[in-house]
Amino acid sequence: MRNGMPLVEGSAPASSPVQIGARLAPPRPILWLGPPAGMLSPKATRVFLGETVKGSPVFALELPSSFSLDASPIAGLGVFEDFRAAAQGFTPFEGGAAATARSIFEWHRRHGFCANCGDRTKILEAGWKRVCGDCKAEHFPRVDPVAIMLAVRGEKCLLGRQAAWRPGFWSCLAGFVEPGETIEQAAAREVLEEAGVRCSTRADYLFCQPWPFAHSLMIGLILEADGEDITVDTSELETARWFTREETAAMMAGTHPEVFAPPKFAVAHHVIKAWLERG
Repeated sequence: MRNGMPLVEGSAPASSPVQIGARLAPPRPILWLGPPAGMLSPKATRVFLGETVKGSPVFALELPSSFSLDASPIAGLGVFEDFRAAAQGFTPFEGGAAATARSIFEWHRRHGFCANCGDRTKILEAGWKRVCGDCKAEHFPRVDPVAIMLAVRGEKCLLGRQAAWRPGFWSCLAGFVEPGETIEQAAAREVLEEAGVRCSTRADYLFCQPWPFAHSLMIGLILEADGEDITVDTSELETARWFTREETAAMMAGTHPEVFAPPKFAVAHHVIKAWLERG
């Protein structure tokens, strides 16, 4: 990786940073390199990711921003691709490895100094721990829980969009779980804060997804809304509205003339799909 972008196969130019909801270029697989990869840069940060099913060790390297592919031994073999553009083509193994690597590298980038005393920290345990050189405090990678939820009422579901997203793109509401909250309480609070819709704190948990921006765990939920009146907090959302089951199905199928759904690699896609499949 370099600057959070994975190295993928091919010599065509890499995609520009992807706007959320933008149509993505055809995927390219990750370019896996053998042991000589460790010699590409002496300044690379290395992290052990585990083993393959055959017992082969897997490592990730974060190359410095100054690293040039054109001047390297692997020139012409691959390009550094925007993570979202690359993610659509990941296998489950590649997705897990890439998400882990990006999250850990981002943690290292932000935690070069001790939160306890301010002295420099150093990397230990194959990239999975940092230790302060002065007070010896140990620091470990963090995970930030995020509730991503679909509020529903009868045959309708509530979706929102942010101004920075591509026109026509809608998704589930989401927000970080705060200290002292349950996941269900966080989901209900976020829907109330962002859209002004009060919901039950009894929610159905569906599944979760690591999301390496920067190191989140997206927790998918469906919860019942008490009403349909919407009051949008425009500091959080551009707008929000209720979608009928028919509209939502068309959006997910790609046949809606005006709106489209989150991509299949995003947990929001599967939360919406789960509601539709309930009938």
